[in-house]
Amino acid sequence: MKEHNAAKGKVEDNQTQSPRNGQKKQVVFLDAETMDLPSLDTSVLDSLNADITLYQQTHAEEVAERIRAADAVLVNKVVLKAEDLKQAKQLGYIGVTATGMNNIDHDYCKQADISVQNVEGYGTDSVAQHTLTLALNLATNFVAYQRDMESQAWSASSHFCLLSHPVVELAGKHAVIVGHGELGKRVEALFKAMGMKVSIAARPGKQDDPRPSLTSLLPDADVISLHCPLTEDTEKLINADTLSLMKSTAFLINTARGGLIDEKGLYHALKHNKIGGAGLDVLSVEPPPVDHILLKEPLPNLLITPHNAWIGNGARQKLFDKALTHLADFLG
Repeated sequence: MKEHNAAKGKVEDNQTQSPRNGQKKQVVFLDAETMDLPSLDTSVLDSLNADITLYQQTHAEEVAERIRAADAVLVNKVVLKAEDLKQAKQLGYIGVTATGMNNIDHDYCKQADISVQNVEGYGTDSVAQHTLTLALNLATNFVAYQRDMESQAWSASSHFCLLSHPVVELAGKHAVIVGHGELGKRVEALFKAMGMKVSIAARPGKQDDPRPSLTSLLPDADVISLHCPLTEDTEKLINADTLSLMKSTAFLINTARGGLIDEKGLYHALKHNKIGGAGLDVLSVEPPPVDHILLKEPLPNLLITPHNAWIGNGARQKLFDKALTHLADFLG
C-alpha cells in the first residue's frame, strides 16, 4: 500500500509496495483524509488482493491522472465527472465511502458499465445523537448560557441562577420528521423517549403517499427534523413559503443535506425571529465560504456544526469496514 500525502507534497511508503502484475488490480482512494484512517483499524487493507494507493486529498485537476490506471476507486466527496471517468479505461468499480452519491456521474457509469456502490446505515446512531444534541441545545439555550458563563455573568448575578434566556421543555411538543428510513426511525424513537409527539411527513413528490404532507404538518410543529435525500423533489424543500407556515417558536434541524434548505430564506426567518431557531450540520456549499449568508454575522438562534454528525469513531469504523467488504466482493 502506498500513501501519497498531498498536503505535504511527498510520497510516504508505510509498507512494502506489492509489485504490479497482471494478477493484482489497482485501487486508488482519492480522499482518504476524510476517513481519518489513523484512528481506525485498517488491517483489512492488507488482506485485499490489490495494489492500493491512498491519496489524502485530490483536487479536481488531479482526478483524471490519478484514476487513469485504476480498476477500482474509493471516494468520499471528490467529484467524478464523465470527462475524467473516460480516461480510466479499465475502471469497473467506484466505492463511495458515504451514503450520498451526488458527486458521481451515474449516467456515464451506467453507460460504461462501472458499478457504483455506496454505504448505508453506518452512521445511524451517530447522526441521531447529533440531531438530538442540536434540538436539545436549541431548547435549553445552551450556547447562550455558556457564553454567559464565559463573561462571568453568573458570578455577577444577584440570584443563585441565571434566567436570561428562555428554556423549552421538549416533552409534550410535536416533532415532524421528513425522511423515515433507518435514521428517521431512530430519531423518532429518541424524540418519543423524551415524551414528544411525532408525525412523519409524506415523502416529497410521492403523490400516493398516504401520510400527511409536510405543509399540512408545519403549522403545528415544534421541531422539524430533516432526514431525506437531496433530490429534485426535495431541493429547497424548506423555503420562504414553508418557513412562513411554521410557528415563531419552531426549531428546524437539518443533519441531511444543505440543499434541502433555501439558506437565504432561512437567514431572513432567523434574522426576524419568524421561527425559534435552527440547528444545522450541513450547508449547501462545503466547506462554506467565509461570506456564506448564514455565517456572515452571529445569529443567536442559529447553531451550525461542521458536517460532523457522522464522525463518531464507531460509525466511521462501520463505514470503512462495509466499504472494504463491498470492494473485496468486486476484487473477487
